[in-house]
Order: sequence, then structure tokens, then C-alpha cells
Amino acid sequence: MSKPQKQIHLAAHFPGVNNTTVWSDPRAGSHIDFGSFTHFARTAERAKFDFLFLAEGLRLREHAGEIYDLDVVGRPDTFTVLAALAAVTEHLGLTGTINSTFNEPYEVARQFASLDHLTEGRAAWNVVTSWDAFTGENFRRGGFLPQEERYTRAAEFLATAHELFDSWRGDEILADPATGTFLGDAKAGAFVHSGRHFDIQGRFNVPRSPQGRPVIFQAGDSDEGREFAASDADAIFSRYATLEEGQAFYADVKRRLARYGRRPEQLKILPAATFALGDTDAEAEELAREVRRQQVSGATALRHLEFVWNRDLSAYDPDGPLPDIDPLVSDGHIAEGRAQVRMYRDPLATAREWRERAAAHGWSIRDLVINTGNRQNFVGSPETIARSIDALVQADAADGFILVPHLTPGGLDAFADRVVPLLQERGVFRTEYEGPTLRHHLGLEHPDGSGAARAA
Repeated sequence: MSKPQKQIHLAAHFPGVNNTTVWSDPRAGSHIDFGSFTHFARTAERAKFDFLFLAEGLRLREHAGEIYDLDVVGRPDTFTVLAALAAVTEHLGLTGTINSTFNEPYEVARQFASLDHLTEGRAAWNVVTSWDAFTGENFRRGGFLPQEERYTRAAEFLATAHELFDSWRGDEILADPATGTFLGDAKAGAFVHSGRHFDIQGRFNVPRSPQGRPVIFQAGDSDEGREFAASDADAIFSRYATLEEGQAFYADVKRRLARYGRRPEQLKILPAATFALGDTDAEAEELAREVRRQQVSGATALRHLEFVWNRDLSAYDPDGPLPDIDPLVSDGHIAEGRAQVRMYRDPLATAREWRERAAAHGWSIRDLVINTGNRQNFVGSPETIARSIDALVQADAADGFILVPHLTPGGLDAFADRVVPLLQERGVFRTEYEGPTLRHHLGLEHPDGSGAARAA
């Protein structure tokens, strides 16, 4: 008996706080003007995507003690943007990244419960942790948690938030779902939590929302992150968008669900993916090369090399050979304010490998960074990209993809107009939204165990 076709899940990541976007392109727009967010969200909804995703930037990034100004920095407040987008969309899920290291459960639960009401059941929370004292300085407690305890706090944070969401749960009606008017039950909203990280009690003042709880996303790739996702998340982001790596990640995370009494379909695996779309495969390949060179200027290449070398390399020619000096290994780092600092656990080994690859291919510093950095995951004509996405999902390398275009806000338009119809023709992507909530879009059960999420 043949295996039934899986339905593909698609989402859109508004590209900011990273160097994926080509902000210097004349077609690029503002990353803070609301019109950019509106255009992007309406395109995603027109294409019947599951949700829009916002990352979070809690501090301007720095490099060698100065603001890092070679890619987009900064981001308006996540909840403010998502609440505003609720008014200009009707079906699109709205997902925000909110940190569990520097926030408090009551405040975050109240904000997400409110957003779920405002959107009539379209809210989602990407639960992340933060390892660095650099960001923590904004909260007057930089470095207050050892790295190994981040997920311990995150797990208790999420459990506490769930207790708050569920404090209005009961067989009897506690509030009018249309007006929020309180209808009875002296226990409504009452909560008590006493644990290692949080000791709180009181009344939660937001009634049960349409989804019961927001959809929970998790983004960690470590063993602790995978376990955290398997225990309590509805979806996990992945950086593995190739067949072999994607299948390995998919099988590993899905396998962990059983120990928590969960089924494979209760956790969606959604890698982030970039794309270069052309009329032909050859045209798309040329566009991909152009985009990579736009993303990696000479100055950007030198800064990237400094992540590994931990030295000021500004005197080197980005179009020349790699430095012959070794990386400086120390507790401090030239790029404390950049996430890439911890990507290279063994800088001496990385430097040796890079020198060997550069020598073998005749690469300059800039060539090396271009060829070892992020690459477009999907490159080709609309037919090629649709076929590639479908093949990866059907092969259990993913349940779908979170697309990150290189242009803001119009970079998603061509994909919506040219690739989505081909996926629909294949019968693997919706032509209309089938339910009102994000849980419906993702095929997730309501937390009450009542099947798909209930309508508001």
C-alpha cells in the first residue's frame, strides 16, 4: 500500500536582525516601517501560508566594541508588530520569538493570551533562551545563568506559562467568549507555582483563549533543545534543509516524542530555507551567485573571519589569501555581540580546514566566506523548486519550510505567485484555509484534547 502524500506546511520569516537580507539592493525597503510588515504579511496570507515568523533582537549587535553596521540591526517590539498585523490579516498565524531567559512567565503568558484573543486563535510563541551576558546587561543580570541551566529555566518557564493559560480551564463556562464578561467560578484564573526559578501565585486575568494556549515553537539544535521540543513544543525550527541531514534530524526528534507519550504528528519540523527563483534553472543559479556576493561584501568577509580568528583583520585584503597567523584563543572575544561567536568551538581546527579548502580551490578570503557560509537552499525555476520542496517533505526530511527571502518586503511575491500554484496542482498544499486558527493550519490538536483547535 502506497504511503499517502503529506501536506506541505509553508511559513514566511520576515528577514531582519541577520545578514540574509540584501538591504543594499535598490528594491529593498525598510525593516521598521509598518508598510513593509503589512506587504510581507499580506503576501504570505494571499499564498495561504500557515504563519509569519518574527525573530527577536534584544540589543544592537556589536563587534570590537562598535555597532555592527554591515547588515540589518534592530527590530521593533515583537508584540507591537504582531498585534498591529492582526488588524490587517484574517487567517495568517502570527509567531513571535520571546526570550525565556530575561522575561517572566506571567507577563509573557498574558501577552500571548491577549494576542490569541486579538487574532481569534492565530498566535504562536517561539520559546528561546539566551546564553550571553552581553544581552543580559540590558536586563541588569547579565550572565546570571550558567549555560547548562538555560533549558532548565526555559522548561519551568513554559510549564508555568501553561499553568497560567490553563487556570481558566474548566467544564463550566467561565467567560463569554465574545465579550470576555466574567460569568462565574470563584477559582477562575487562580494559580500557584513554586519551583526553582519561579515562586508565584495569584490570578491570571486573561480568560481561556481560542487555541487554549498559543502554538509553541522551539529553535534549539542541541541535544537539550531537541529534548525540550520533544517534551512540550508543537513545532521545532531546523537548520537542516538537505535530504540526508534533514532526514537524520527528523528521525531523531520524532523518535524522542514517545518517551513523553506523544505521537509523531504532534510535532512539526520546519527548517528555515532561502531560495533563488528564475525563469530557468540557469538564470536562478546566476541570481544565487549574485545574491551571495551582495550578502558578503569585502568588509563583511573580514568581519566573518574575525569570528574565528578573534583578531582585528581589517589590514588584510578580502580578495587576498587567508591570514597565516593562527586564531587567538581566549575567554574574551572580539565579537561578543554576535551570535556566530559560538558557532566555531575549535577555532584552530576551523582555521586549518579553511586554509586547506582555500588553497585547494584558489579562494580568497571573500571567496571562502561566500562558499562556506549560508547558501540558497532552493535554486531553480518554479517547477524545479516546487519539485524539490515536495520531494524533501515526502521523504520525511521536513514537514514544511519557513522561507526567508533575501529582499524585504517584496522578496516573497514571486514565490507566492509562481511556486505555490504548482504545489497546489500537485495536491500537496492548500488552496483555501480550512479552519480559523493556527492549530487548524498546522493540523494540531487543541490542548484540551478535543481534536483540531476550536473556533473562537
